[in-house]
Amino acid sequence: MSGMGETVVGIDLGTTNSEVAIWQDGKVVVMEGENGPILPSYVGLDDEGSVLVGEAARNQYTVYPERTVKSIKRMMGSEETVILGERHFRPQEISALIIRQLKQTAERHLGGQVTRAVITVPAFFSDVQRQATREAGEIAGLEVVKMINEPTAATLVYESGSKGEKRVLVYDLGGGTFDVSVVRMEDDIIEVLASHGNNALGGDDFDARLVAHVSEYLAREHDLAKLPAKAMARIVRAVEEAKKQLSAAPFVTIREEYLLEKDGAPFHLQLEISRHEYEEMIRDYVDETLEAVHLVLRDAQMVASEIDEILLVGGSTRTPMIQERLERDFGMPPRSEVDPDLCVASGAAMQAAMVSGNEVQAVLVDVTPYTFGTSAIGEVNGTFSMTMFVPLIRKNTPIPVTRSEVFYTAVDDQKAVEIKVCQGENANALDNIEVGRFLVEGLRRGPAGQEIIATFSLDTSGILQVSAMEKATGLEKKITIDNVLSGFSDEELALARKRVGQLFGGGDDGDEPWEERRGSEGGESPPGRAGELLSRARKLLDTVTDDDREDMVDMIEAVESALASDDTGRVQKAMDELADLLFYLES
Repeated sequence: MSGMGETVVGIDLGTTNSEVAIWQDGKVVVMEGENGPILPSYVGLDDEGSVLVGEAARNQYTVYPERTVKSIKRMMGSEETVILGERHFRPQEISALIIRQLKQTAERHLGGQVTRAVITVPAFFSDVQRQATREAGEIAGLEVVKMINEPTAATLVYESGSKGEKRVLVYDLGGGTFDVSVVRMEDDIIEVLASHGNNALGGDDFDARLVAHVSEYLAREHDLAKLPAKAMARIVRAVEEAKKQLSAAPFVTIREEYLLEKDGAPFHLQLEISRHEYEEMIRDYVDETLEAVHLVLRDAQMVASEIDEILLVGGSTRTPMIQERLERDFGMPPRSEVDPDLCVASGAAMQAAMVSGNEVQAVLVDVTPYTFGTSAIGEVNGTFSMTMFVPLIRKNTPIPVTRSEVFYTAVDDQKAVEIKVCQGENANALDNIEVGRFLVEGLRRGPAGQEIIATFSLDTSGILQVSAMEKATGLEKKITIDNVLSGFSDEELALARKRVGQLFGGGDDGDEPWEERRGSEGGESPPGRAGELLSRARKLLDTVTDDDREDMVDMIEAVESALASDDTGRVQKAMDELADLLFYLES
């Protein structure tokens, strides 16, 4: 079926839901698992410590939130860990469990092994987040042959085979991320002109507003200011369903019987919410997305009247207010005839077919959503600075791309030069995100002004390679912005792959029993976990109520005191109490 003798699958790894699709007999097939084509992006552990993925984990979330994880996509690329029961996982490992489930779905459908995939990512995902996604695929046992931006994938589905020239705005609002892109189509060429977005804005934030509304109601009307974790998990699940219903109905009633016990009697939650109330809750988020829409139009040097079509991607675009606002701003109704939950996976399958050598219409020309560069001595806003940002690959440059720039040694007989790789748009490199650095040592002796050539290469998956060469001697050093960013060495990747295989009962993934990632195995020791919990707690201190802040300060002090006492049992107890509070507040 593939030009290389093997099917390449397309995977949409989503914040809320994930899917896997293939190109089969000239069309896209989204493959169905036990509960249909959509796999909820939930991972959990059951009573025996076995892994649950998808609907089973989602169902468990309301009962055992402490051993269930959702929305892991928002943590991709971070150094945070999540805790399921007593086990510690990196975001890549949780995502790998979701991908592994999708891989098994594809293998059942195809009747054979699947080892290669195209995976979609938000257009505004950083290099670190893209690399973490690639690692998740590798841990799951897949070679990630390509990553494709989600708006680009959606455009493939909507517009493949269209003739003539079109300018298309792709509005992609999912569970955890938002992207907007302007795409130019001419016959079979799809060219992304500009992208903008927010990797921390999506349906999860809409849910959070509804949760806050319900919590305020319970505190105000029923004197229930602090709810147990299980009750909060049930409210989270209830508002997710209410949000969906409000897309079609003007009112919805949230009913949760026996939510908890109050004054020795069962308490039943019943609260009506109108669509108007809900839309007022999320209006500022919708306004933010529309500001990004107009920013991306400016970047593409276009005005709204030059857009021919608006494509809706992501389940959160079902919100009527979003469709109404876009229609008002652009004078046309957005297109949504393709299921917004499935169109990204479908586009990934089309891209996978192209990679495999199949005849599929449309050629992609994608762009980088960020500027990449390095720092040098120069002027920043009229002031001498040691950290002037020098862009090499500018935002919205078509990829793949390679750019070089010459720099000069600053002092006589300089022995080494450090190359800092930064991502961002600020004139001062310190205000941008440092994504890597390396040292070129052993430069030849000579006066200041020796030429150093820096080269940045960005591939179509958004992975960056950087090199620096002394022009006179050819001395060169280089790095790939790769595992060094996400914290996984090759050894750790192999270990994580083995563990994921064992959780799924894979035959050739090793016979060693699952061990918690601790101590000499490279995992988190109790002090390491404590540091992560304390960091999360301190970040929340300024955002919580006075009562919660007081509780959190007490628990932070308890953890610090336990660590100082070197009493393992006391440390574990203090950490567990803090983890429970954080779960409640972060939900």
